[in-house]
Amino acid sequence: MERDNVMKSPDIHRGAQRDPRRRAVVLAAITAALPTTSFSQEPYPQRTIRLLVGFAAGGTPDSIARKIAEAVSRQMGQPVLVDNRAGANGMIAAEALVKSAPDGYTLLLTTPSLVINPSMYKKVPYDLAKDVLPITDVALGDGYLLVVSPALGVDSVQKLIELAKRTRQLTFSSPGVGNTLHLAAETFADRSGIEMTHVPYKGAAQALNAVLAGEVQAMFIPPTVAMTHIKAGKVRALGFTSVRRWSELPNVPTIAESLPGFAFDSGWHALFAPAGTPAPVVARLNAEFRKALQVPEVRSFLVQGGYEPGGRPQAEFATFVQSEARRYADIVRAAKITPE
Repeated sequence: MERDNVMKSPDIHRGAQRDPRRRAVVLAAITAALPTTSFSQEPYPQRTIRLLVGFAAGGTPDSIARKIAEAVSRQMGQPVLVDNRAGANGMIAAEALVKSAPDGYTLLLTTPSLVINPSMYKKVPYDLAKDVLPITDVALGDGYLLVVSPALGVDSVQKLIELAKRTRQLTFSSPGVGNTLHLAAETFADRSGIEMTHVPYKGAAQALNAVLAGEVQAMFIPPTVAMTHIKAGKVRALGFTSVRRWSELPNVPTIAESLPGFAFDSGWHALFAPAGTPAPVVARLNAEFRKALQVPEVRSFLVQGGYEPGGRPQAEFATFVQSEARRYADIVRAAKITPE
């Protein structure tokens, strides 16, 4: 029987070629048997989008993520839920991202820690060039405030530098190792020629609480996080890291007014997806997040927090991320920080 079937098969093909109607039936049968995924793709999104944040709830990255997630959720008609995976300077969340399916349903909103970590740590659970896909920037920071405990007894940047040179016992806190708050302090110490001992905490709130409690003496911090405590006199603002004074505290000088040439911006918050995410999904995400940044309540939230709304096109932002990785690597080297 097998031999008879083999012998008859050429006649079937020739018959299909001779009879156009039979040929159409054969082609239709073949097409129906092929996987449908090759020819169609369900509209995106069809379900909840998870937005990973590598820092604790209540901090600046978390607050920014939640505000923009609300707007994007309304626009796309699907929930965008913030998932805090705090720890290891954002690496826990970044690892969760790169292990997720590249389908647009798991995203990461993070800070420059993503590009700093490869210079700070010997083992990083992602390859910046191969594993993550930049989508767009969300918020661009201006600067940080240098705050100290009132018990320290100094009221200016210059007096803080003099005290540090005299005692060599100044301590500062930050939310971990390798974040921009840590690097701002290290850069300040390097430029002013002083020594400061770093005391890392799990989050910005805990780091600030350490200053409030007198456990450490100083820290660099996003302005809005410290504002309430500054007004209450619980911490003292000595300087601002930008090239110009912060409009909300015009009486606080820039650090450059005491240390000429010093400037340190407060980085950015930005959106990333796993590498391999389909181009149409990437384009949709870029468009939706850029649109959300034009929502008045989102813009107002960012500006009042000392941030400028971002929204670069995807290709332009990808180039920016590469340049930021090089810039922070130079800062780490200049501060003589050894990878852990």
